[in-house]
Amino acid sequence: MTKTGQVTAARRKGSQTRADIQRAALSLFTERGYDATSMREIAEQLGITKAALYYHFDSKEAIILSLFHDHMRALDDLLDWAASRPLTPDLCAEFLGRWIALSAGQGLRTMRFAAANHAALRAVMPPRQGGPLERIGRAAQLLLGPDAPLNDLLHVRMALLSVHNAVVAAQGTDATDDDILALATRAATLLVGDLFPAPRLPDPE
Repeated sequence: MTKTGQVTAARRKGSQTRADIQRAALSLFTERGYDATSMREIAEQLGITKAALYYHFDSKEAIILSLFHDHMRALDDLLDWAASRPLTPDLCAEFLGRWIALSAGQGLRTMRFAAANHAALRAVMPPRQGGPLERIGRAAQLLLGPDAPLNDLLHVRMALLSVHNAVVAAQGTDATDDDILALATRAATLLVGDLFPAPRLPDPE
């Protein structure tokens, strides 16, 4: 392998380790609680040394911040994608589907953690501008325009919150991730049915 190929492979391996740490930490935080989980236990869950863990993240707080920052970047990319295209009902349906799909996998696990660890989350991420609600506002304005009726605006904002609301509703039940996403898609469809076609989730890759 060439030197360039070796560097690319190393970066890919490092990126995968980072993602593995995020998944393992989220699982432990959700099952045991954020405060009750140590960095040592995260390393043991993955079968890596604490030194390897600290190479990627220097604290539990850093892991949580990375998860939310990753999700915000993904939402920003989606907003940029929609803003670069002509606004049509089909675009709105595709946008809502992609927004919901972003919550699959890691995004949904992050929401489960947030729902189960309110106090820890507030301590790590104090309220500030530029978070999820700001992006929901941008998305609603993008889909409806700046002079939309209040009723339409609230319906679209509620549709964008459908996954979060489904996660909260599913607490204490046996609902799976698929159940939550199906419920969120159905709720979003009902909320925007008079405005756009039903949200279209992208095909699995």
